[in-house]
Amino acid sequence: MTSPDILSKAPPPPHARLHYGTESNQFGDVRLPSGKGAYPVLTFIHGGFWRAKYELLHAGHLCAALAKAGIATWNLEYRRVGNPGGGWPGTFADVLSGYRYLTELAAKYKLDLARSVVMGHSAGGHLALCLAAHQRPSRGVVSLAGVVDLQRAWELHLSHDAVVDFLGGTPRDAPQRYRDASPAEIAVAGAQRLIHGTLDDTVPVEMSREYSKRKQARREDVHLLELPSAGHFDLIDPASPSWSRVEQAVMSLIG
Repeated sequence: MTSPDILSKAPPPPHARLHYGTESNQFGDVRLPSGKGAYPVLTFIHGGFWRAKYELLHAGHLCAALAKAGIATWNLEYRRVGNPGGGWPGTFADVLSGYRYLTELAAKYKLDLARSVVMGHSAGGHLALCLAAHQRPSRGVVSLAGVVDLQRAWELHLSHDAVVDFLGGTPRDAPQRYRDASPAEIAVAGAQRLIHGTLDDTVPVEMSREYSKRKQARREDVHLLELPSAGHFDLIDPASPSWSRVEQAVMSLIG
């Protein structure tokens, strides 16, 4: 099983780092494939339980791998808990603004927005699904070990009650925020592809299982791929045996 050491390894440098807003954490890294374009594009949202101590650097590895496979990537940074304005709704507002900035990037970097996917890992999987509920990507959304049910995240006390800090209280304190911010409670349009390792001891696979059942009952387009012997970080490590399944899922949406 892959070590979380990937969080500290430096990835290949991006093609460009651009700000989509005026705050210091409102930026993203662009990585481009070889060739002339127009390129399909994937927006990536990193995890870290919405906390400021975790940032986008580690996600550069998978973004570089996808660029090598022919997909342009836009790796988003955003305000997190511990940054001024971080938490709900500021964190999500940044993700939404960063995604909308793709329209400005498209002409400059020859991006094909008709072949656009959003993908996120862990808390980034939560944010990716929230984004798809408000701004539907053309080809769909991929959640990697996503924190897809915030009520359940509180019940399980994931990462020392990270969701309480993110939403500013418990479900009793802030019930409307738990409803508004949880992908399990809101309608998500378009294709949803959930990938989760069965050995994940950070976000249990049961969360994605229950989410998938609930959403399928609501007739949403949701499919869950479980990866035996995969842990939480295997899904974002291009050197892991699990990576080919993640890349295949992205390619199947891109078409």
